[in-house]
Amino acid sequence: MEKINLGKIDFENPQMASTREGFGKGLVKAGEENPNVVAFGADITSSTKVSLFRDRFPERFFSLGIAEQNLAATACGMALAGKIAFFSTYGVFASGRCWDQIRTSICYNNANVKIGGAHGGVSVGPDGATHQALEEIAVMRCIPNMRVIVPCDVHETMKATLWAAKDYGPVYIRFGREPVPVIVDENTPFEFGKIALFREGKDVSIIACGPMVYDSLKAAEILSKDGIDAAVYNLHTVKPIDEQGILEASKTGAIVTAEEHQIMGGMGSAVAEVVVRKNPVPMEFVGIYDRFGESGEPRELMREFNVTYSDIIEAVKKVLSRKK
Repeated sequence: MEKINLGKIDFENPQMASTREGFGKGLVKAGEENPNVVAFGADITSSTKVSLFRDRFPERFFSLGIAEQNLAATACGMALAGKIAFFSTYGVFASGRCWDQIRTSICYNNANVKIGGAHGGVSVGPDGATHQALEEIAVMRCIPNMRVIVPCDVHETMKATLWAAKDYGPVYIRFGREPVPVIVDENTPFEFGKIALFREGKDVSIIACGPMVYDSLKAAEILSKDGIDAAVYNLHTVKPIDEQGILEASKTGAIVTAEEHQIMGGMGSAVAEVVVRKNPVPMEFVGIYDRFGESGEPRELMREFNVTYSDIIEAVKKVLSRKK
């Protein structure tokens, strides 16, 4: 696997941008490229940035109000009629309130519907437990025909959105609200279904998704000062998972996964499902441990829920002690 060149990352003052901006801009570009792209909103179009598509293509935008089950069912109907249907709302509602419609109407029919799950993770901040999606990777990846993407930054979210518009079938894209560090650029390759090597290392492999990719790179940089050589992988495609890529990552003999999601059923679980069959090695998991979210400032909550670069460093040292 070839390492992707990211250039020099400023860990002190990184460039910041929200992943929801990438989704909104990607949706507009997809609409410009294909007149069959339509979008649906649920009264929070400004928050999910679907408003960018609404303003550009008002005749192809439909608001169904706070009625997520209708949102999913109507998007499915439009998809079965030949449209490329995107709908977006907060991930906790997109995956929870209309799970039956997603499973039975969209996925059972393999309908061409793309779901934008906003407000992923505790970094949403003050909106609190009811609006912080911490379980949706688990509930989406278990449905047949559904693909799940968790982009690492604004540019990758835009690329994932454009890819989803061109590929047939259900896709769930997870993104957040708050600005997060920019890691890749417009020219960085995005290959759906393939894990991306962002940093080479021989002692341990850190596999992350979403904003935890940046924290993993920062953790690896700090660990290098202690003589620990950590590889960092960006697992943006959680389903279908790149089994061969995970197998290659496991050759360091130890793995730490990092995600802003419940440990149970999340990205780390998906990695473990591969590792236990292909090449069992010691693993540690950085993520949410069976808790609901809380209200607070984004970074404050990341620290409270133990999903920061410091927690990754601790997990790496723990897994290396088991490796030895």
